[in-house]
Amino acid sequence: MEQRHLGRTGLRVSRIGLGTLTWGRDTDEHDAADMLKVFWEAGGTLVDTADVYGDGEAEYLLGQLMDGLVPRRDLVISTKAGSVPDPDRRFDGSRGHLLSALDASLARLGTDYVDLWHIHAYDPETPLDETLQALDLAVSSGRARYVGVSNFCGWQLAKAATWQLAAPGIRTRLASTQLEYSLLQRGVEREVLPAALDLGVGLLPSSPLGRGVLTAKYRHITPPDSRGGSEHMAPFVAPYLDETATSIVEAVQTAADGLAVTPLQVALAWVRDRPGVAAPIVGARNALQLTGALSVETLSLPDEICRALDDVSAPVHRYPDHDWSTL
Repeated sequence: MEQRHLGRTGLRVSRIGLGTLTWGRDTDEHDAADMLKVFWEAGGTLVDTADVYGDGEAEYLLGQLMDGLVPRRDLVISTKAGSVPDPDRRFDGSRGHLLSALDASLARLGTDYVDLWHIHAYDPETPLDETLQALDLAVSSGRARYVGVSNFCGWQLAKAATWQLAAPGIRTRLASTQLEYSLLQRGVEREVLPAALDLGVGLLPSSPLGRGVLTAKYRHITPPDSRGGSEHMAPFVAPYLDETATSIVEAVQTAADGLAVTPLQVALAWVRDRPGVAAPIVGARNALQLTGALSVETLSLPDEICRALDDVSAPVHRYPDHDWSTL
């Protein structure tokens, strides 16, 4: 699998990443082991997790698998901290919480360091410089090799990345930002992506298949064994089952038919090759699904297909975004 530099850093990652959102909850140890082995054998390196996935079980399971199935040195392990199970405060970006969470992640993963550590979300109740200092301390102590943020909007990313660049050698530059990005969700193109490109921050798209909707599995029915058919994941999928999404899915299906490939491959290739994207994070249910996603490695969409998909899924950009002078 092709390797790409993550942002303006020396870290290289596989251009498709493996997500572990459901590990330890919907995905058991056998399916997780099969997927990790298939991913590794295909040349995949980037494995993304978080301390809250499965209440820590995803990290623990990944650590168990690294112990004997796949060499730790062959993987780029990315995890996140900052989300908390508190209805009154969903995110805690305090230095104390973040560093304690990192230590707990390392213990569950069974490793001395993570290759990439993200702040899971912006915490408006903690000064940003305090949150970012946790990243610097993680790197200076050797507990993280590279750092980034997740779910930051445009101004938040620009502020954080600029702050880190203001004191080179003292502060650690942001390597990446992780947000949802697909043909069904192109909101990052308004301000996040331009900021990331300008500041040298690599984008790691989550839900690149539109929460599974872009595979076209929901065109006619909701399969009972799908995420949309499960009680706890149905609300996650529901926002992308509207008329707008339907028209985009039909366009993806048309492109797939014309290229003799699957809708999954078309949708994943589109986001993988967007400017600024380092590696979409794919969350598969089993090894068979993952193999289908990894088969996109040999696919490059023709320019006319890309333009057609761009047109049918184009978000509305209004003042003051981008070229406001034409409005």
